[in-house]
Amino acid sequence: MRSIIAAGFLLITLCVQGQDLSAISDSTVSRIEKTLAADDMQGRQVFTPGIEKAAAFIVGEFKQAGLQPLPGVSDYYQHFVLVDANPVEASARLDGISVGRKNIMLFSADSVANISNADGYHKIIVKDLPAFNKAFYEFFQSNQNVIVLVDTSLSKRFARLTNFHIPQFEGSGNRLFILTSANPQEWQIQFKQQLTKKPLANLIGMIPGKSRPEEYVIFSAHYDHLGVGKPDATGDTIYNGANDDASGTTAVITLAKYFSKIHNNQRTLLFAAFTAEEVGELGSSYFSRVLDPDKVVAMLNIEMIGTESKWGKNSAYITGYEKSDLGTIMQKNLANSPFHFYPDPYPEQMLFLRSDNATLAKKGVPAHTISTSKMDSEKYYHTRGDAVETLDLQNMTEIIRALVLSSTSLVSGLDTPQRVKPE
Repeated sequence: MRSIIAAGFLLITLCVQGQDLSAISDSTVSRIEKTLAADDMQGRQVFTPGIEKAAAFIVGEFKQAGLQPLPGVSDYYQHFVLVDANPVEASARLDGISVGRKNIMLFSADSVANISNADGYHKIIVKDLPAFNKAFYEFFQSNQNVIVLVDTSLSKRFARLTNFHIPQFEGSGNRLFILTSANPQEWQIQFKQQLTKKPLANLIGMIPGKSRPEEYVIFSAHYDHLGVGKPDATGDTIYNGANDDASGTTAVITLAKYFSKIHNNQRTLLFAAFTAEEVGELGSSYFSRVLDPDKVVAMLNIEMIGTESKWGKNSAYITGYEKSDLGTIMQKNLANSPFHFYPDPYPEQMLFLRSDNATLAKKGVPAHTISTSKMDSEKYYHTRGDAVETLDLQNMTEIIRALVLSSTSLVSGLDTPQRVKPE
């Protein structure tokens, strides 16, 4: 009796709303996931042979799916250059009072700078942790020239900034974080850095829309991870990143294959595998610089869907759920499905600003991240234990099928979600 019920439920799941989802199979999901998270990918860290091997695999899958490159590009690589800056010296005086070097943190692609209050910098005063987090995630990769004055009560959190060695874009703004209890009216800041240029690449494929080719729906994930580290207690050295974010990249590839096969999308579909998420969402930041945000109807960024959510199977959450009606539209499209999307249950972690949806969301795009990761208790997050064996691949397949169903009216042009309002 149980097997009959299960078979009937599977038939409903595969054919709900007239869509045949059998092409999204456990075997396809398993093959792609296991390839991306294999030891020979060496943890897919930026600037290593491992990420180059992963990129070649993804490009091969995009080509096999029949995706087109972006206009004006001969392949699927979206190349860009980052500037890796190593500070040589830095000093600051606030209202004539010297600030110690350890209390200065800068993000800049300039080799030298001599900055004063007359230079038109935007000054931000931060006195509590929420304001600190907001300032960091909003400004560390922006084009603005900003001086962020962090109150000394946040000295422990400020000290953690020294762990963020983040390459910058050429021409990006100078973001200076200074630990101080003062609110200076005058400041003089000097720094000198040694610069190294480093090439990276996002991987982008597309399916042009039939009737609305200038309107884009984006499915994205990041394909980089943390690479190779010191041996853990088991002797393992590789951060395989099976959940973070080989699972999301697997979903993007699988969705590309599915939509390419049915080829009934009225809007143009972009499938993006971003690089350098783990060092500051830099791949998606570059992508958002060269893409017209007014053309993007919605962005479904997929981040860590390999484990069950806090609600169990057939569920996931959407970051920034309340910031647009994208989640409501997606849930409406699942009316005949057992799957359910929930608002982000971890708002204190600011996940809406911590993944590759963030840069387009700041420009008003209904760009949200879909995840199942239990961020308060995900055992293998950013550890060498994040391996395929810890994932529920069958549940992953169901999530990918739910993404097809939930995006139906977006892909067809029937629904247009409201824009995200700037804060």
